[in-house]
Amino acid sequence: MSKEIRPKHRLGQRSSWKKTAALWTIALAVVGGAGFAAYRTVGTTEVEVPVARVRKGDFVVAVRARGDIKSARSVTLTAPQVPEPRIVRLAENGRPVKKGDVVIEFDAEQQRQYYLERDTNVRTVDSEIVQLVAAHKITNEMDSMSLMQAEYNVERAKLEASKAEILSAIEGAKNRINVDVSHGELQQVQTSIESRKVAQQADVSRLDNRKDKTIRDRDLAQSYISKMVVRAPIDGIVNLLPNARSGGSWGQSPPAFKEGDRAWTGAAIAEIPDLSEMRIELKLEEVDRGRLKLDQQVRIRVDAIPDREFNAKLDWISPIAALVYKGFGNSDKVFPARATLMQLDDRLRPGMSATAEVIIDRQPGVLIIPARASFLHDGKPAVYVQRGQQFSIREIEVGDRSEEDLVVLSGLTEGEIVTLENPEEAARRARKKL
Repeated sequence: MSKEIRPKHRLGQRSSWKKTAALWTIALAVVGGAGFAAYRTVGTTEVEVPVARVRKGDFVVAVRARGDIKSARSVTLTAPQVPEPRIVRLAENGRPVKKGDVVIEFDAEQQRQYYLERDTNVRTVDSEIVQLVAAHKITNEMDSMSLMQAEYNVERAKLEASKAEILSAIEGAKNRINVDVSHGELQQVQTSIESRKVAQQADVSRLDNRKDKTIRDRDLAQSYISKMVVRAPIDGIVNLLPNARSGGSWGQSPPAFKEGDRAWTGAAIAEIPDLSEMRIELKLEEVDRGRLKLDQQVRIRVDAIPDREFNAKLDWISPIAALVYKGFGNSDKVFPARATLMQLDDRLRPGMSATAEVIIDRQPGVLIIPARASFLHDGKPAVYVQRGQQFSIREIEVGDRSEEDLVVLSGLTEGEIVTLENPEEAARRARKKL
């Protein structure tokens, strides 16, 4: 019995498998090529790379610092030297005022009552003085009569004594004794008059002193009343100051003075900055101090006025560093400085935050690109220039550099577009996301 023996390999089978493998290889190559082409297309058109245009302008090297806008001149209004000043009227914080407007008013009722009492005392003393003078006048007239009587007695005694030649010796001696007695009575009257004059002067002096003290007390009360109203000495904006004795929440700044608060003599209640001259107060880093000097130009951007740039001039730098404590024993050394604004704006207010750039060097009319656009290629500075959908790397020669920009001496022309990021790295990141 015979069996059919099949060959292990059919005729033509090996060549068919090779053909199939070849077809699959070609297909994969086509698909891979298409995928690579698609990747290239996606990499050049859909990967977003930030770019910037080469511009021509002024290159500025500057030191940047933050600061606050302040008034160059500010008048502080303080509580007057009066007993227990209590605020009954206070201008609104931030309100514009003119010279002479009432800013602070203190309770003057107690001082008015005190003034009325002292004024009444003055009038009382005046009437007492009038009564005393009248009494002294009556006494003086009586003394004058007594003096005249004593003088008359003396003269009469002398006349009687002159008759001694025609009278007996006894009568003559008696008359001479009467003369001596009359002289003694006259001296007694004169002494009494002098003593009463001294007493009268003492009484008048006592009342005068009492009147002077009462007048001083009255005038003092009047001066207190005149100080109860504090007016604006200049035009400006009212800025209410913190009440250090208000006992605010722990860790927070004390609240500003308000109506009803009790102040103390010399307490700073409000200030009126003069808005006709403004400046920015800066705190410069220690590393920048040596690069700065007076009269350097300053560019200022106020946070609250983003649509305008202000020019200023650096007019003071502290020769001594100040410590700024950051807590936990950490501190930084800074140099306080200020620059006066050369232009003003009605929107400027003291206390506004701003950024200042102190200009150290300026190069006009040079090519400028962002510092981020420069890369190292074979150890030399280069940029990626965009042309259409393609990027090409190009070496450049650079000049001065700042934190944001750099000067291009050669290798680029104005208006060309350069990338702010390496396109190849951007493509790799995009591929990873896919």
